[in-house]
Parts: sequence; structure tokens; C-alpha cells
Amino acid sequence: MRDVAAPELIRNLTTPDRADGSAGLGAGGVASPYRARSAPAPELEPVLFRFAWAGRTSTYDQQDPTLSLPRQLRSCGQVLPEDAVVVAHFYDVESGRKDLDTRGRSTAHEMFSIPIARDGGIHDLLAEAERPDRRFDYVICESIERIARRTYIGTDIENRLERAGVRLLAADEPFNLAPTGGRKAKVATQLLTRRVKQGIAEFYVIEMLEKSWDGFAVHTEQGFNIGKPCYGHRARQVAHPVPAKRAKGQKKTFLEPDPAQAPVVRRIFAWRLGERAGYQVIADRLNDDLAANPPPTPVDPERAVGRWTASNVRDVLTNPKHTGHMVWNRHARKSGSNRANPVSEWIWSPQPVHEALVDLESFIAAQEISGHRFGSRSSAGPNTAHPDTKRSYLLRTYLFCELCGRRMFGKTRRSHAYYVCAPRKDYTPDGHPTGGAFFVREDQLVDGLNDFLSQHVFGAYRRALLDTTAAAMDADARRDHEERVAALRRAIGDTDQRIKRTIRSLELVDDPDPDLLRDINERRAELRAHRQDLETQLDAAEARIHAAPNPDLIDALPVTRVEVDQLPEHLARDLFEALRLEIHYNKLANQARCRITLSGTTVAAARKAADRTVSATHPAPADPDPPGEPDNADSVPILVVPPAGFEPATPALGERCSIP
Repeated sequence: MRDVAAPELIRNLTTPDRADGSAGLGAGGVASPYRARSAPAPELEPVLFRFAWAGRTSTYDQQDPTLSLPRQLRSCGQVLPEDAVVVAHFYDVESGRKDLDTRGRSTAHEMFSIPIARDGGIHDLLAEAERPDRRFDYVICESIERIARRTYIGTDIENRLERAGVRLLAADEPFNLAPTGGRKAKVATQLLTRRVKQGIAEFYVIEMLEKSWDGFAVHTEQGFNIGKPCYGHRARQVAHPVPAKRAKGQKKTFLEPDPAQAPVVRRIFAWRLGERAGYQVIADRLNDDLAANPPPTPVDPERAVGRWTASNVRDVLTNPKHTGHMVWNRHARKSGSNRANPVSEWIWSPQPVHEALVDLESFIAAQEISGHRFGSRSSAGPNTAHPDTKRSYLLRTYLFCELCGRRMFGKTRRSHAYYVCAPRKDYTPDGHPTGGAFFVREDQLVDGLNDFLSQHVFGAYRRALLDTTAAAMDADARRDHEERVAALRRAIGDTDQRIKRTIRSLELVDDPDPDLLRDINERRAELRAHRQDLETQLDAAEARIHAAPNPDLIDALPVTRVEVDQLPEHLARDLFEALRLEIHYNKLANQARCRITLSGTTVAAARKAADRTVSATHPAPADPDPPGEPDNADSVPILVVPPAGFEPATPALGERCSIP
């Protein structure tokens, strides 16, 4: 291979004269008539083969581009003929498994002093190859996997170069640049070699990724943490189980509660579950006292903002490690640009492996609140994020369309507030009215809501208004559930005794044979599997008892008349959140159904919000300790006040909404 600066032409393909001076003579020195009639062959100018070099290293932390890239260039130069010159150098420091449209965007090469002038990356190479004034006619790489680790991407790049008239070569493949006399060059062996190497390269990468993935899964199941400890926990280091790594000082880590951060996590979940507070509302409360609520520090400390943000709160509430389980693979960090993976793809440790900051049931309940609040802010007042906003809507977040399930949004027409459901055309269910005909006035909904709260929730006869199936719990069904739980507990205890007797039977034999040992081990495994099944059934039975309706919860609320439109908006929204209010409006029936839900974890917040409501509307203070309040709120099951329907006034609810 010649240097790029060599000016001379280095190939002469003219036919030399014979040594006896009889050039062009036939046999016996007689001039051939054919040669005589043929025109003398023109002298061909020497040919110079112009090459572009393509290189790549996968990572900047596991490889050294300052060594790998020069080595690749030297390997290519060693197989090029003398009449070849490399005129351009294209290389990247990135994974070869990326899609082609995401390739060439890495700036990792700027972190190193690579002794090769860079003309661009893979996209720059393809762009120049398709230009008529390109500097090269061939592209060479050390091996085909340097172009791409995925066969599809590699062949796509190869085809694009071929369509542009540029031939892709690899230093470890056979190739021939000599003229073929007008015949098509033979590339079958080269193509076979290339496709075999591409298949092996892709197989190797996928196999290594699968084994690595399985290793991370086992690592997680054993309770070891991966990455930076989540907020609320700190790392508890243990010696590495591999002696060679242990000798180098490497360690593995478990998680343990952080004394300063763990109370903050519990506080965040309490606000979310008790008040259904939004991310930003919680962040604002935490920022009021940063000494008691230290903000999280990102992996790169220079990016720390020194305060809580809504995304920080979301990260805390959505991290399942707070339940005591170790969890991995929540995000596709390498293959999916950090997108969230489905919960079904998460890897959980079978049992809790570190101290839990919240129980699993509370964590799941917090995720359900996220689904309810999605797309709706929790703060009162107009939306300051939109400068054109002139008013707020009292029932936003809580009003849903019964026909399609979507949350309805507010609009103002001639100084009156309305709620509208106008899904996109492609997402509109059959029979759903169009947006122009789907209006309901806020004051009509508020009148019906006031009656519902004053009679069914805070009224003196609210117990009598409860549905009979919710007002009186079925004693026979509850007794059956309790008997089922007791029977399962007895069966678990009996199984434990049988496991112990199986072990003792081995102690009675002085010299057990292999068959006996195998039978005992199989029996013990069967008993353990049976015990696990019984525990699963017990958990389900206890959950059914815990979820049984308890009408007594409603007695914890005061008796009063409620006019939500007379309350400050923030107090009204606090009351709605505490009661878990939902309003479902059916346009076709012109009926709105109101529903509230009380539970042992929310009844205290509901009572507190109700007391503030009473204080705001009546001068007399509310009774701080009503006789009907349960003693142990944490163990009280859930009460759902059955939906009560009402029909808003109809003058403005015709086929076309007419505003009076």
C-alpha cells in the first residue's frame, strides 16, 4: 500500500515486446494475419485504488480506542496491494448492535487522543459514497463485524455501498482487485466467508448477552443490589464470593435503610396514599424543610439541583425496592434508550432481602393512584403553566365519561363552566356523542354532588341509605372465610410436622442407602411445594377478609351539610381526594353517578379534611373524637359508599348545547 501523497502512476498493463525483436509474429516467425489486421493495443494508464477505512470500537470504558483503532488500520494496510492508497478514515466509538439510524451519533471519540485523523462516522461514510465526487471507490475494515454486529444492519450498509458503486472489503476475507478482462469478478467465496462470520459474530454477541442477563437475574434473586442505591437506602458491602475478586478489594452490596432518607420515603408514601397528593405538591412540601427532607443526589453530583422535583418524587413512589424486594430490569437502558419495561419483564427476588420502607400492598395502591391522576395536576387554582388560563374547574380530575372512561375537561362558554368529553375520531366508541354535543354545566353537577355528600356521606341517615349488601355484612360468608383461614393455618402446621418427621426418619437409619436418600429428598420436596401452595391460598383468603366492606367506617365522618361550591377550592379538592371521589357522567342517560371510598389507611385523612370543611362552613368546632371512629384504623377494611345517581338539569343538555 502506497502513501496517500504518492503522485506517480504505478501500474502498466501494456504487453512487452519479445526479446528476439519479432513482436506480434506468429509461429515460425511468420506474421499472423489476424494480428496484422488488428489495431495495436492502446497503452493503459496505471491504476490507483482509492480506499476509505472504516473502524469501530464498542465501548470507551472496556476498550482502549487509542490502541484498538490504530491496530485495525494497520491490519487493513497489511493486506492492501502496493497500488492502493487510503484517502479517508471513518470510525466511531459505539456499540455495533444499534440501529443504523442511531449510529454515528456518539461523541465518545472526543474523550481520547486517537492518532488518526477522523473524516466522520458511518453516516458520513455512506453520505460521501453516494456523492459523485467521492474520494474513494473501496471501503475496507478489519473484519465485517466492525461494520455492524447485527447481520441485517451489516448487509444493509453493504448494499447501500454496492448501489453507489463502492465495494466493501474486509482484511480477513479473500479478495482480488486485479482486472478480469471484462468478466464479472468472482466473489462467491468471499460472500460465503462474510456471511458465516456475520452469523458467528451475531450468535456470539447474543449468547454472551443472554448469559450476562441470566447472571444479573440470579444476582438479583440472591438480593444483591445493582447500581447506585435508591433513595431511602444505603449500600451494605459484603466480601465478594470469588477469591480472586475479593483479593482485589471488590465487594457486593445489599441495601439497608438510610437513617436520614428512610423517614422521607415513608412520609412521601403517606401523603400519596392518605391525600392522593400529586408529585409537585409533595415536592413543594419536602422543599419547605430540606434539612429534614434531604433531596436526592444523582449519579453525577454536578447535575444536582439542591431541591426536590416532581420527577424525584415519582422515582421514589415507583421504585419497588422500597418493598424489601430486590428488583432489576425495570428499564431497557442499553437496548431501549432507558424506556420503561413492562412489569412482567421485571426480575424480583422471591422473598424480601432487605428491610422494607413500605409494604407491597401500599406500593401497589400508590401505583393505582398514579393511573387515576395521570394527566391531571393536584394543585388548586388556575394552571400557571399556561399564561392564557383565566379560571380553574372545581371537578377536574374527578369527573369521567361513563361511555368511554376518559377524564372530562373544562371549557368556559359565556361565563359558564362546562365539562366536555371529546375523544379523537379514531378513539371514539360507537354511540359516543360528538364533542360539540357532549357538554354538561358545572353548577348542575355541583348541585347534585352537594346533595350526595350531605345525604349519603355526611347526613344523619347515611347508614340507612347504604345499599343493603354494603350496610349489613353477610355473617355467614365472613364465618366461612374465617373457617377457611383457620383450616389453612392448621394444614400448614401439619405439613411442617410431616417435614420434620421425614427428616427424623433419616436419623433412625445407621447406614441409609442411596435409594432411601432419594426417596426422602423427593418426599421433602413434595411437602415443601405443598406448603408453599397452602401459604398462597392463605394469603388470598386473608386478603378477601381484609377487603370485605365495613360500613362502620362512615361513622368516623362528622354529620353536617356540605356545599362544596362555598368552600375555598383547595379545601374542596382536599376533601375530594380524601374521600376518593369519582363522578361518572352518562350523556345518553343524562345521569351522573358519585362514588367515594374509605379505607383504614385513608379514613383519618378523610376525617381531617371533613373537619376542615366543617370549620370553614360552621363556626362551631367539630367533635375531635367521634364515638364511631375505629380504634385501629390501620387494620380496618375498605368501605365503598355505593354510587348514588342524580340527573343534572336538562335545559342546556340537548343535542346541541344552548347556553342561556
